[in-house]
Amino acid sequence: MQYRTFGKLDWKPSALGFGAMRLPTIDDDPAQIDEELTTRMIRIAIDGGVNYVDTAWPYHREQSEPVVGRALQDGYREKVKLATKMPVWLTEKREDFDHYLNEQLKRLQTDRIDFYLLHGLNKDRWPVLRDLDVFDWAEQAKASGRIGHLGFSFHDDLATFKEIVDAGDWTFCQIMYNYMDIEFQAGREGLHYAAGKGLAVVIMEPLRGGQLTRRPPGTIAELWASAPVARSQPDWALQWLWNQPEVSLCLSGMSAMEHVEENLASADRARVGSLTPEEIAFVDRVRDAYRALSPIPCTNCKYCMPCPSGVAIPRIFTTYNDLKMYGDEHRARMGYNRFMKPEERADQCVECGACESVCPQQIEIIDWLKKAHAALIEPDAS
Repeated sequence: MQYRTFGKLDWKPSALGFGAMRLPTIDDDPAQIDEELTTRMIRIAIDGGVNYVDTAWPYHREQSEPVVGRALQDGYREKVKLATKMPVWLTEKREDFDHYLNEQLKRLQTDRIDFYLLHGLNKDRWPVLRDLDVFDWAEQAKASGRIGHLGFSFHDDLATFKEIVDAGDWTFCQIMYNYMDIEFQAGREGLHYAAGKGLAVVIMEPLRGGQLTRRPPGTIAELWASAPVARSQPDWALQWLWNQPEVSLCLSGMSAMEHVEENLASADRARVGSLTPEEIAFVDRVRDAYRALSPIPCTNCKYCMPCPSGVAIPRIFTTYNDLKMYGDEHRARMGYNRFMKPEERADQCVECGACESVCPQQIEIIDWLKKAHAALIEPDAS
């Protein structure tokens, strides 16, 4: 196992962290975790050098934290730094902060959360927490020994990310970042911005929820076959991240023992600056080849925004293009139906044409919105 730096802390994290969002389940029921297998996976990962375990209140319908807590018994809790996240969407008053933290301590069977995150911050949730003076509360939680360090995970645009980074004395942050999503949400610029401020940066979705491990379309499969170095697709994705000094560690949501074994082997090879310029250029070619499969030539310039009807045009087009690039219907539909507000969906378009008149790419936005909605809406929701 290779170890890296963690912002300004005098502590070395393992290159690989164990993410407990995609644990093995029974009968495909996310609430029924295969606890015996999960425990063996977590302990083998720790025995292999992993020293960072990450979970959260809602994972596996609130069953992840209790299972992780039990898996870390028998001396394993003392071998790792434990991270979990405050369910900020449930916090309406300051007293809620203590309520959820104390409940999480019970679930995890521990008296301390080493790295505590505000979960999924965005431009809507952040002001509520800021106005409740979450930093003052966090200092009290640190003083009582219940948390060690405060950070946040993030899902919004770059400007919001920078605003949150600058708002207080964070130790670390957690962002979605991989070789396909270099400009998505915080992206590469956000990675460098946070690291430049002294924050440790934890990477989630390094394999894009498994999309970067799937058998790719023919043209991209041919490209992978011509790679300058023989690596598996997951290893390429992880090594691309570990090549960057700003990356503190990569979380992987492992759901099978072979994932643990393969990722441990990859982490043994993790080095900053290990990829050659030729290898980095090759990954750029793979990214371009994937993007060439996108049917909508949207560049996310946002000239079409704000839509008079509130339709989230660039976000819808990104979700639809992802569906066509990776063929992951479940993930695309979940993003559209669960994580997008109904008033932002494509069926709210009134065909006023304001967007098409300003689109630099001259995209037929109205027609594409109809196609996207038909492909993405759940059958029972149409």
